[in-house]
Amino acid sequence: MDMYRTGRLYTAATAAKKIAHSCAWAVFIALAACCTMGSFMTNGNLPRQDTLHLRQEDRILILAPHPDDEILGCAGVVEQAKKMGIPLKIVFLTYGDNNQWSFLVYRKHPVVMPKAAEAMGMIRHDEALKADDSLGVTPDEAVFLGYPDFRTFEIWSARWGNSPPAKSMLTEARAVPYDNAFRPGAPYKGEEIEADLKAIIKAFKPTKIFVSHPADHNGDHQALYLFTRVALWDLGEEIKPRLYPYLIHFKKWPLPRGYHPARPLLPPDFFAGKIPWDTLPLDADQVVLKHKAIKLHRSQYRSSAQYLLSFIRANELFGDFPAVALTQKKVSFALVPSRDEELREFPEELVDQERASFVGVKEEYVSREDDSIVFSIRFSKPLGKEVGVSLFIFGYKRGILFEAMPKLHLKFGSLGFLVLDQKRRLRAHNIIQVVRRAKEITIRVPLSLLQNPDKILINTTTYLGNVPLDVVSWRIIEL
Repeated sequence: MDMYRTGRLYTAATAAKKIAHSCAWAVFIALAACCTMGSFMTNGNLPRQDTLHLRQEDRILILAPHPDDEILGCAGVVEQAKKMGIPLKIVFLTYGDNNQWSFLVYRKHPVVMPKAAEAMGMIRHDEALKADDSLGVTPDEAVFLGYPDFRTFEIWSARWGNSPPAKSMLTEARAVPYDNAFRPGAPYKGEEIEADLKAIIKAFKPTKIFVSHPADHNGDHQALYLFTRVALWDLGEEIKPRLYPYLIHFKKWPLPRGYHPARPLLPPDFFAGKIPWDTLPLDADQVVLKHKAIKLHRSQYRSSAQYLLSFIRANELFGDFPAVALTQKKVSFALVPSRDEELREFPEELVDQERASFVGVKEEYVSREDDSIVFSIRFSKPLGKEVGVSLFIFGYKRGILFEAMPKLHLKFGSLGFLVLDQKRRLRAHNIIQVVRRAKEITIRVPLSLLQNPDKILINTTTYLGNVPLDVVSWRIIEL
């Protein structure tokens, strides 16, 4: 868990009350978890949730964007796998070395010098080892890749092939600076992250992979999911693990904040009926172990205890959007069904000016027409003078290196638009057809511009300046 959400600082209260673990409480939590789990599994407003079962023949790979995400999302999985003697590996994308807010609270002064930021990265590394050790994980079962905290989404979107490596905000490194990383000196490039993930997956041969969610509001969390998807597509027939995404950052979720171990972790209301979920019930002992483990991430716990404690619940939750199969032409699919209810509430981190200018993605549809893909995006209100929209469209084609495939970024302002392929501007206004109305944009993109892909990864985000206002989940389209 990283306090940054694509450029904005998360805030959270810094205190949480301890609850005594008596025998009576242990009985209560077991009964409460059972009762509440049953109620939300059969709720007519939610998809039925299946109970996640680990098997003796499983091999469990947990992919975490930052140190502590593995505990928030998967501590119960880790504890159960270790108890059953199931092979386990935890891989951290970053060292979490860009979290100034927690560093300020932890160090009592800002951490701004590159070496100081690297030192904080090592503190988070050591915290992760201690937290995971409390669940039975050995140091050789934890792998740290060392890519830049708060920069991996930039790597995903614009640092492939001939593009120069990304630069870390605080460490100022352009390659992995940590001697104890998986591959020290690896440039901050998309193909390098892909190579590391594929090497680990091929060597470990997991049957189940737990990874951050495509709807997560944190860019590093989105990026790790996307890199993982491409790595698994590349591995193709060699390895076919099942993917279990876990959600951490989402608007006003989970609620209520704080330590409520007897309550179930429910999906955000927006996902009701849209995602099939798997749930792992936790017994009272597992809840206690998870609570202990998250407190061992001391630098994070001191600055945001109430938020972190919100994930100490009676279960853990995993789910993903199914891929959209556009096999029939001129059949429209709702990527984003109407969000009228959800858009009535603003993201917590927005200030008054941003709330006043807020424009959300109300609906989004996709269809295939002849040799083009068509997107129709409807907004909650007309785009303001300073509000923009980003539509990312990345193609994947079996047999072609992903780094060589087009990675389109369409940026719309109140009047015009531009098209980028990574950082390179394209003269595609005569190729991409755009029709604009007051609260709607329709975009027609020839599939040849995407090199006639087998799959497409897409995402839509609205912005005020550089501040993200509304973030819609990444989706996968199969052609």
